[in-house]
Amino acid sequence: MKLEYIFPKDIERAKKEKWPLVIPVGTIEYHGPHCSFGCDTLIAYGILERLAKEKDIIIAPPVWYGPASYAVAGPEKGTVNVDTDIFEQNIYCILKSLLYGGWRNIYILIHHQYEQENLLPMTLSCMKAAKKLTFEYLEEKRGIGWWGNNENKEFYEKLDEQDNPWNWITVLPCMSKEVQAATGYDHAGKWECSILSALYPETVVKEYIRESDEWFIQDAIESSNEIGEKMINLCLEDLKNKIK
Repeated sequence: MKLEYIFPKDIERAKKEKWPLVIPVGTIEYHGPHCSFGCDTLIAYGILERLAKEKDIIIAPPVWYGPASYAVAGPEKGTVNVDTDIFEQNIYCILKSLLYGGWRNIYILIHHQYEQENLLPMTLSCMKAAKKLTFEYLEEKRGIGWWGNNENKEFYEKLDEQDNPWNWITVLPCMSKEVQAATGYDHAGKWECSILSALYPETVVKEYIRESDEWFIQDAIESSNEIGEKMINLCLEDLKNKIK
C-alpha cells in the first residue's frame, strides 16, 4: 500500500501489525541526455513497488530532493543539490512525526551514492537523523539515565524479545555489496540504465546517448531490460530478508 492513498484505519492496522514503512530517498540529478533526472529516486521507488507485490509494506512518498552534489554536473544541467545539514533536518522531521505517531518499523531505501555500501553524504545524513531521533525519543519517554537504570539491567538479553529501539529506523541500499558484485554499479551507464529502464521503460532513451561524449554514459548503449530484471530480482531477494 502507498501511504498517500490509504486511510487512518489502514495506518492503525499497519502500525499494530508492524508492517514495514519504507521511504524511498533520492535526488534530482543530471544523468546524461538519455536518462531521466529522477533516476536514483525512481529506482528505489520502483523496487519497492515490486516488493509490495510480494510482501506487506507501506511505501511512503519519496523524498525527491537530496544531497546530489555537483560531482557529475552543476545546476546549469538540471542537478538540484540540497545542503546535507538541511537535508538531514528534513529527514529528521519526517522520521520524528512517524516515530511519535507510533511507527516502529521504518526503513529508508537509497540508491544514490551507495557504491559498495560506502557511507557518503546522503546515507550519513539519514543515519545520523535516525540515531539522533532515537536517542532523543528514548530520553524523553524513559528519562535521563534510562539505560543505566537498574531496571534496565537485562537490556541486552531482552533486545531480541522486545521492541528493539535500534531497529526502529534502518537505512538500506537498494543494491547491497553482494548484489553490486553479482551485477554492476555505475552512474547513468550500462547497469543503472538497465535497472531503471526495466522498472520504467520511458525513462531511458538510448538513441540520445550519441548527443554527448561524456565518458560515464557511453556503455549505457549496452543496457537492456534483461540485465535490469536480473538486477531487480537480486535486489528483491536481498531486501526481502532485510525489510521485515
